Amino acid sequence: MRIGIGYDVHAFAEGRDLILGGVKVPSERGLLGHSDADVLLHAIADALLGAAHLRDIGNQFPDNDPTTEGIDSKVIVRKAAELVREQGYEIVNIDSVIEAQAPKLNPYIAQMEETIAKTLGLKTEQVGVKATTTERLGFVGRKEGIAAQAVALLERKA
Repeated sequence: MRIGIGYDVHAFAEGRDLILGGVKVPSERGLLGHSDADVLLHAIADALLGAAHLRDIGNQFPDNDPTTEGIDSKVIVRKAAELVREQGYEIVNIDSVIEAQAPKLNPYIAQMEETIAKTLGLKTEQVGVKATTTERLGFVGRKEGIAAQAVALLERKA
């Protein structure tokens, strides 16, 4: 068994869609990033890669590579899972938390779990997504951006 942790942060930006867990969430602002800035999928990708000792998404998808500009983060997390499986591991489960003061995310959590599970070829019960505020503290509390954390448990295939 191997466990990995992932963490990501993106600042809010005008004129962009807010994509979290592969789901478009209604919001006045999206997140700034080289890709679609899906902070949740980035944290999950890093957790998967870390568990398999494959570094991080910055190593696999550098933010100075023009071919990945605007890339859908489902492609990134799918590739991370592929690399993990090439190393002989299966994904047991993923658990995650999104830190956002706004918008309210509860209505979209089940859709995020379904989208992540489908993207990774998992059952929905293998993917957990939670959301929390930071009680108005820090950059998240000031509504300057969103953060996400994830853990992934891998098991060596027999």
